[in-house]
Amino acid sequence: MQATDFKNKKVMVFGWARSGKAAAQLLTKLGSQVTVVNGDEFDAQDATYRALLAADVALIGTDNSETLDSTYDYLIKNPGINYDHPLVQKAEKLNIPILTEVEVALSTFKGRLIAVTGSNGKTTTTSLIRDMLKADGQNVITAGNIGVPVSEVVFDLTQEDTLLLELSSFQLLGLPDIQPDIALITNIFSNHLDYHKTRANYVAAKFRITRNQNANQYLILNAEGQDTEKFKNETEAQVLEFSRTKQHFPVAFSDDNLIITDEIVMPTKDIKLVGPHNQENILAAVTVANLAGVSRLAIREVLKTFSGVAHRLQYLFTAGDVKYYNDSKATDIEATQTALDSFDCPTIWIGGGLERGDNLERLLPNLKNVKAVIAVGETQQKIVTLAREAGKPVIAVTDVEHAAPVAVQLASPGDVVLLSPAQASWDQYSSFEERGDNFVASLKETLNSRED
Repeated sequence: MQATDFKNKKVMVFGWARSGKAAAQLLTKLGSQVTVVNGDEFDAQDATYRALLAADVALIGTDNSETLDSTYDYLIKNPGINYDHPLVQKAEKLNIPILTEVEVALSTFKGRLIAVTGSNGKTTTTSLIRDMLKADGQNVITAGNIGVPVSEVVFDLTQEDTLLLELSSFQLLGLPDIQPDIALITNIFSNHLDYHKTRANYVAAKFRITRNQNANQYLILNAEGQDTEKFKNETEAQVLEFSRTKQHFPVAFSDDNLIITDEIVMPTKDIKLVGPHNQENILAAVTVANLAGVSRLAIREVLKTFSGVAHRLQYLFTAGDVKYYNDSKATDIEATQTALDSFDCPTIWIGGGLERGDNLERLLPNLKNVKAVIAVGETQQKIVTLAREAGKPVIAVTDVEHAAPVAVQLASPGDVVLLSPAQASWDQYSSFEERGDNFVASLKETLNSRED
């Protein structure tokens, strides 16, 4: 889409989260007649609310579907709002295009676009790519699912800039025209089926990242992926693959070295990130960086120092020769399987969270190095049963705040303490970030009290 597509058009923004505010502000700059609809009443003291009121934006503190009619040209939907919502369904019946904030923002951008999606590893991989581009002296701005709405940053970008987007499946559903110069799909598991209903729908949402690409653009895929062959056959882009186990791709691990087109970049022992999943993230990021012209020196600098993104198998610190890791973002079984397999030393594992009917017995093969288990959350009893089946000592506590001191007490020199819940956080916390932050705070308080 072009920015002119929104000029003098009647547009409804549905949802008043950060992306909704950013979309409404950008649309007013583009000359749209904007109405914002929210499920709750607005805070009259909110600065954005007051600025939009002054710009003649209509703000309606209800999501009543009667507020939408055939006179609207577009509905800009918050990605988290499901397509079965009455207002969204009404837009579909009226044939009103349903977009996300990212589509509006991209209509104004003319520079190089790199887009990253996938079930796991998106944020770590996006952060690695960002740091490599920056270390190379390139001007790059990161936005999207990584926490910054694209509409907040796009007006400051020029044709010489790179926009690096992390995109969720929810966002991609509202991006009919996205055409990245470089697209990356880290992996695809059966995630968010409560939203997408079927795995086929979820995969189709991910495919949108490459649907409009042409032969001058690139799609990077995980060679181990179940859907890789399908994507290779259906995309028009040039395909590059990466694999942790296969060495015939341009970027690979071989003989304890990271290589690019048979050139040794660095020994793997110098890479700070741990775990097989992070090896995949590194291969994906380096493949993108290499396409983007990043120097070998810049790649080495980043991989020697990058210790991970908060809550994603994040190394916290070493105390008493015990290493502590926060992997609160592990909200599914696959992520925790990967985290547990990252350590070959005795591990104190803290698991449990929102009950979603998952078969936690899938974790049994991954508990071989687990020394003890601490069970928390709604699935606490499932974790206890799992630990006993594996023959592991287990302690049940209420939450991660109570798990931290227990883990410190159980750990011996040479051990790892790992929070990797394998479940979402919403049984007890507003987000995985809050869960991880509370765990880290409790750890620090416990360790500090032992030193006093």
